[in-house]
Amino acid sequence: MIGQLATSKAGHDKDRLYVIVAQTGENVYLCDGDLRPPDKPKKKRLKHIQPVNDFVNDKLLSKLLNGEKVYGEEIKYALKQYLKKS
Repeated sequence: MIGQLATSKAGHDKDRLYVIVAQTGENVYLCDGDLRPPDKPKKKRLKHIQPVNDFVNDKLLSKLLNGEKVYGEEIKYALKQYLKKS
């Protein structure tokens, strides 16, 4: 699921679009590059998110999978590209 886009189904951030930057068991860590930068991701349970059938670009995906440093601007750009498509 890492690199996949998702929206929040519950909480004060309901319907907000995020990128899944990590996953551990039943929890995922979400980032939007703005309120939730990559160094302070939002922890949410899987049942509280709705995955979107889209992923970030290949360059950002490989950085996420390899544990390299990801900047908030890269996340914001990926979300902006998705919103522009839809």
